[in-house]
Amino acid sequence: MNQSSSPIIVHPLPFFKVLGVRVDAVQIPDVICQMEQWINEKSFGHFIAVTNTHVVTEARREPSFKQVLGSADLVVPDGMPLVWLGRLSGYSLKRRVYGPELMETFLKETGPKYRHFLYGGAPGVPERLFGIFSKRFQGIRFVGVHSPPFRPLTPKEDEEVVELINKAEPDVLWVGLGAPKQERWIYEHKERLRVPIMVGVGAAFDFLAGVKSQAPHWMKEHGLEWLWRLMSEPRRLWRRYLIYGSLFISLVILEKMRILRVDWK
Repeated sequence: MNQSSSPIIVHPLPFFKVLGVRVDAVQIPDVICQMEQWINEKSFGHFIAVTNTHVVTEARREPSFKQVLGSADLVVPDGMPLVWLGRLSGYSLKRRVYGPELMETFLKETGPKYRHFLYGGAPGVPERLFGIFSKRFQGIRFVGVHSPPFRPLTPKEDEEVVELINKAEPDVLWVGLGAPKQERWIYEHKERLRVPIMVGVGAAFDFLAGVKSQAPHWMKEHGLEWLWRLMSEPRRLWRRYLIYGSLFISLVILEKMRILRVDWK
């Protein structure tokens, strides 16, 4: 694989804007096709942000994080409200690009073709996920796992992580640090990592490893996953869903009524 970094981002895929944040009007098959194309191009540093209303609201609140999202090669709609807004913008989005489903589908459809590294999750979780997928998908190639501490890394530790990942030479780096931490981490490291694709998948490690229970399918497909997660972890998630969720709805209404001015750059 050559040492080239990703080219200047051009967006041939359709997209719409939500509170000034670009959201690509794609579905899981589109994302998988694009990922394989990037791997075959043998260029490094492609960044996929799996985005929901919390992430968009955070970008509206914090300009530096909006810049992080703007640097992503793909910003995919993981959250039914974003799917609904995409439909209002004229795109026939049938489903959300749900992070755990994207990860599982990519592994299932590509099998042993590519090399994978799991970064994130509590100690033991990525190892458990490695074991589950190795049994489920014959020949799957995991070349490394690492659970960083919850505190900030020292410069030496950070350099060791970069070296660990680069030595493993993965094609896809799955990052499960939670938003917005994982997006910031990818943004800060993508120029130092010799990896074609980095995907922030939030709580996917916990869900797919069976550490946390996922919402029933009907809730996920009808925009009610937030309620399931709020009931499951109220102390940790009440602010995200009750405050940020309400703020998102209010800001979108103001934007649609042309009362809220949004920087579309």
